[in-house]
Amino acid sequence: MSDTPRLHTAGTAPLERARDLRPLIERDADAAEAQGRLTTPVVDALHEAGLFGIWVPTPLGGAELSPRELIAVLEELSYADPSTGWVVMATTLENGTAGAYLGDDAVERIFKGPRMPLFAGQGTRPGTAVRENGGFRLSGQWSFASAMLHAQYVHSLGAIEGTDEVRIFITPIEDAKMLGNWDVLGLRATGSIDYAIEGAFVPESQTHVFDQNEPLRGGAIYRLGLVNQALICHSAWALGVGRRLLDELIGYVAARTGRTGQIAGSDAFHADFARAEAKFRAAKALVHETWDDVERALDSGRHLDVRQDTMVRLALNHITWTVAEVARFVYASGGTTAVRDGLIQRLFRDVNTGTAHITSSPQALQECGRELAGLAAGQSWALMALE
Repeated sequence: MSDTPRLHTAGTAPLERARDLRPLIERDADAAEAQGRLTTPVVDALHEAGLFGIWVPTPLGGAELSPRELIAVLEELSYADPSTGWVVMATTLENGTAGAYLGDDAVERIFKGPRMPLFAGQGTRPGTAVRENGGFRLSGQWSFASAMLHAQYVHSLGAIEGTDEVRIFITPIEDAKMLGNWDVLGLRATGSIDYAIEGAFVPESQTHVFDQNEPLRGGAIYRLGLVNQALICHSAWALGVGRRLLDELIGYVAARTGRTGQIAGSDAFHADFARAEAKFRAAKALVHETWDDVERALDSGRHLDVRQDTMVRLALNHITWTVAEVARFVYASGGTTAVRDGLIQRLFRDVNTGTAHITSSPQALQECGRELAGLAAGQSWALMALE
């Protein structure tokens, strides 16, 4: 146990740098929405602040934040702008896990530049990989590749032909055909287009098994595996956007205090706001309680047990759908201001796009209930289902 990597922590500096970027991120949010990707000044500032390296193992020059530190930084960025938080969470999850799990040759190639490489892709529906000398030929088409228009590398799930094995394959962006179809309700500035790969050669060192949970470099966070690390992303994102929704409603109501017939004078609104605030804070408390427990497990050298795997999924599902409820309340309370193109409307659209992600699916909630009720003896989690 003494040789097991401990959980690395980096302190509050990354969070402070994220907070310092809020004015720039907020200023450019409308332009990013219009162009379907983050603006160059925002991307450059995120690089300069080291925020694209928050998940990368320290031996590769990253900050390797702990789960709770990652939650704080991603929550802050998502509060400033949901699309910015989404781009950073997706790219950093994937460059962090690549840094931890890929072979030495791949890491030497990919992480040699002056900037942290940005990754995008899709890790649920697999393409097809055929073994070839020293690697694989990868083909397929993938949807909703988060942050694709910002990436230099592509992270794709593939099933190896003739076997039951699935792997993550890392390819240069040049190997992907962009399908350019990002016409969506919300999260428009993430540039999360569909893509295809047709027979690209991928060296073995640029792949890792999908459920790898022992790092080749870096500390204990990478023992979570790819899926559980993704749950950090989506939990933090929901926390940031939910808080911003409630704060925007506070500002909207304050600006109308004293006007006849306005919502600020409604006892029913006061009670409904109290309920929304309580629901959000309770869901947030569950996220923090759950990840506190995870950190204790990781730092003691353990992998998560089935109940802990259940709880990280339940905490994410609960905060996501709580925030969706908050968004409906804020939108309904915002009157014509919410109807018009503006921040409340954009937050509402972004939340209702985020709920479509597989990690927050109704099936995941049902499976959590089955395990918590003691009806899944001998089963373990595979993505969002118990097997």
